[in-house]
Amino acid sequence: MDKRDFKKELKHLYQPSAKEFSLVDVPPLNFLMIDGHGNPNTSPDYTAALEALYSLAYTIKFALKPKGIDFVVGPSEGLWWMEDMRQFSQENKDRWDWTMMIVQPEEVTQEVFKDAKIQVAKKKDLPALPGMRLETYHEGLSAQILYYGSYSDEGPTIARMHAFIHESGYELRGKHHEIYLGDPRRTAPEKLKTVIRQPIRRK
Repeated sequence: MDKRDFKKELKHLYQPSAKEFSLVDVPPLNFLMIDGHGNPNTSPDYTAALEALYSLAYTIKFALKPKGIDFVVGPSEGLWWMEDMRQFSQENKDRWDWTMMIVQPEEVTQEVFKDAKIQVAKKKDLPALPGMRLETYHEGLSAQILYYGSYSDEGPTIARMHAFIHESGYELRGKHHEIYLGDPRRTAPEKLKTVIRQPIRRK
């Protein structure tokens, strides 16, 4: 049985260059998703969302394995935004809206998702579980880079990426996207790896 690994299968999306910004056309992908609001460093809702997200992702993985479908559970990803994106900055995280998500293979149907959700609910009392959904997200044309370092120090890299986007004849659209390739519980902040991505469109 071949084990799918999205980080390898979609290497251009999950392992971009850390030296220069690149443009990618992100295809429609299926995700487990859950929405929330507030500072991820202090919000109990954020912690609860991640717990529910991973519990469901692993339940789906083990439910599909006997059917000959095996895959590596992908990294957590976050969409971040504010109603007025001109005010979006590291300084006002308490006002951020977010969607946390994990990519899923196409074999994960709504039926598979609902069955897994029932199984998780039987085993664990997870307050965030009812808010989980399975959804296709089509990001389309985007700029991205692989960032090494603490999440709190991303600001200059994001600013440089925005400048690159404008200088290349594009403008920002949609939600700021981050893919967390490191585990902050086990990795020194300066060694964390994060894909930073921003959807764009022609001016």
